[in-house]
Order: sequence, then structure tokens, then C-alpha cells
Amino acid sequence: MSPQAVDLSVNPADETIRIGPLELRFLVTAENSGGAIAAFELAVPAGQRLMAPAHSHDHFEETYYGIAGVLTWTIDGKPIAVGPGQALCIPRGAVHRFDNHGTEDVKGLCLASPAAIGPQFFREAAALASTAKSGPPDRAKVEEIMRRHGLTPAPPPS
Repeated sequence: MSPQAVDLSVNPADETIRIGPLELRFLVTAENSGGAIAAFELAVPAGQRLMAPAHSHDHFEETYYGIAGVLTWTIDGKPIAVGPGQALCIPRGAVHRFDNHGTEDVKGLCLASPAAIGPQFFREAAALASTAKSGPPDRAKVEEIMRRHGLTPAPPPS
């Protein structure tokens, strides 16, 4: 059995995707890993809360590795602060979100295994966010994009 051919290249997406104040840059995509892993840098400015609803995914684990600053993940209601040199694996099905409660910008590395999510999800989310006049984009539209890309939005907090 011969290995599956993949496009070997450095930083295959070679683009920065901006969703409001957040920035993402894909380093490895499904197409470049035979579907095994997706990896992207994530930058979150100081004091920034995630606009998208908390969510889960049933088709991949997400691992976050802190490079700079402290990002607080809330997983199944439990806050977990992840700083430089620390890693957190978010299991399939766990409802999660993140916020930067600090005064320092955050930079981290996110890994999805297998690579069930890619740049297209974030491009669509960025396009929707850019149409919002003030405040967060329409929740129903955000949730529709999430579902189409394999994410399950959590119900709004009561």
C-alpha cells in the first residue's frame, strides 16, 4: 500500500483570517496532512471575548497550546486558564469557548485532529462578522455556519 500523496508546502493557506479583532493563520490544512490534522495560529487581543456562541464538535479533538498571554477556556462550565508553554486538549462533545480576560494579547496554536475543520469555516465567519453594523453578528446566521462545518452551538445562556 503506497502512502497517500499530499501537497507538501510550508503554511499552505498563507493568509490571515480576521474575525472582528481575532486573527487566525492556518499552518497545516486537511489537504496537506492527508486529513490527519489542521493547525492554526490564533491571536486574541487583550480583554477580548469570543463573539461566537459556546459550541462542541463531535468529529475532532481540539488542542490549544499557549505561546503568549493567558487565554481562559470554559469547558463544560469549568474555566481553565492556559498560559505560555501550557496545552489543553478539548475532547469531542465538550461545550467550550474562550476569552482573554487579561491585559496582554494572546497568541496560541490550535490543533484539530482529525482535520475536520479548515480555513473555509473561518472565512465564512469573518465575512458574516464584517457585515455586522455594531455588536456581534446575527446569532442564527452564526449557528448556521457552525452547523454546516460540524460545530454544534450550545443554547444561549439563560
